[in-house]
Amino acid sequence: MSARGSHAVDFVGIELQTLDTTGSVWPARMSTLNRLGIPVTVPEGKPYGMNWKMTAKTILVQMHHKAATFANINRHLVLVIQDPLLDYMRREFTFDHFTDPADVVDTVHFHSYGMQPLEPGQQRSDLVLHSRMSTDVAGIERCLGLKNDAAVEESVLLARISSKLTDMTLWSPL
Repeated sequence: MSARGSHAVDFVGIELQTLDTTGSVWPARMSTLNRLGIPVTVPEGKPYGMNWKMTAKTILVQMHHKAATFANINRHLVLVIQDPLLDYMRREFTFDHFTDPADVVDTVHFHSYGMQPLEPGQQRSDLVLHSRMSTDVAGIERCLGLKNDAAVEESVLLARISSKLTDMTLWSPL
C-alpha cells in the first residue's frame, strides 16, 4: 500500500497459500512432544497429509472470484505459494497460457518460493523467489477449465440424465 498522508493512493492484493490436510495431526503432535522431552503416549494411527487437490482448487477459485474486481480497478492480485504447490497446479490444471516471467500488464500474478536447505550451523532456512508468472481474468478461467458460456440447453441435460437411467435407478411405487 502506498499512502499520501493518511490517504491510501495505491495498493496490490496479496493472497497467501493456505493448506488443506487429510487425516489427524494428533500422532505428529504427540511425537513432537516426546522429542521435546514431554512424556506422552504416541497413538498409532494414520498419518496426516496434504490434500493437494483441494488446496489448489480452493486457491484458484479464490483467485477467479477476485481477479475481475482487481482488473476492473486496474490493480494486481498476487498469489504467493511454495514451489511444490505450483508444480502440482502445473500438472493438474491448464497453465500453458501463463506468461513466464510475469508481465506487468496482467492482473493476476503467481510468485512461487522455495526453501533453501539448511547449511551446517545454520539456524533457519531462507526463502528464495523461484518463479514469477502472470495471466489475466480469462487466463484464470481457462486454468480452471471454465467456459464463458456455461448455459446448457434443457434437452442436452435431459439426454445426459436419460443416458444414465437403468432399471436399478428407476423407482416404481408398485
